[in-house]
Amino acid sequence: MPVIECDVEKARKRLEDAGVTVEPGNTEHERFRAHHGGATAVAYDDKVVIQGESPRDIEAILQEDGGRAHVYFDGAARGNPGPAAIGWVIVTGDGIVAEESERIGRATNNQAEYEALLAALEAARAYGYDEVHVRGDSELIVKQVRGEYDTNDPKLREKRVSALEILSSFDEWTIEHVPREINDRADGLANEALDGQ
Repeated sequence: MPVIECDVEKARKRLEDAGVTVEPGNTEHERFRAHHGGATAVAYDDKVVIQGESPRDIEAILQEDGGRAHVYFDGAARGNPGPAAIGWVIVTGDGIVAEESERIGRATNNQAEYEALLAALEAARAYGYDEVHVRGDSELIVKQVRGEYDTNDPKLREKRVSALEILSSFDEWTIEHVPREINDRADGLANEALDGQ
């Protein structure tokens, strides 16, 4: 359940400007409520609490534009190809901003890695970050995106082009290979989704 500490009147205006209907709160402590994209934002004196299955759309509206984020991604497949899942985490100086995991059907491990990267980048772009520093434990994907390795597989080449298109929308970006233990949260999310937890 994401909690955004903010000026709630500015939060109300951001929601209204985005076309979200804002209603009075249900209790004397609630300043307002807003429903959007399968989630509900409840405002208190100095924070907004977001409830529901898909809080990301409301979070993206309420987050301050700009800034720098660290993005971690991981994909997992049981078999090659086989059942696959992705996990990603966006982190700033304030801690974890967002994280997600999901099954993506049947894929190779490399396809799953790229799907995780694309989902993480789309989320970072939706949050309005100017600068992203991307980290993953797949050396192949990192080096392909940096242009250090060729991308011979047509499916992976297409995903690489998509990743570069999204990355070009940021003012500044880097992507680096990190050991699995540095990427453990994204790795854990992908495996939890694969295990059906």
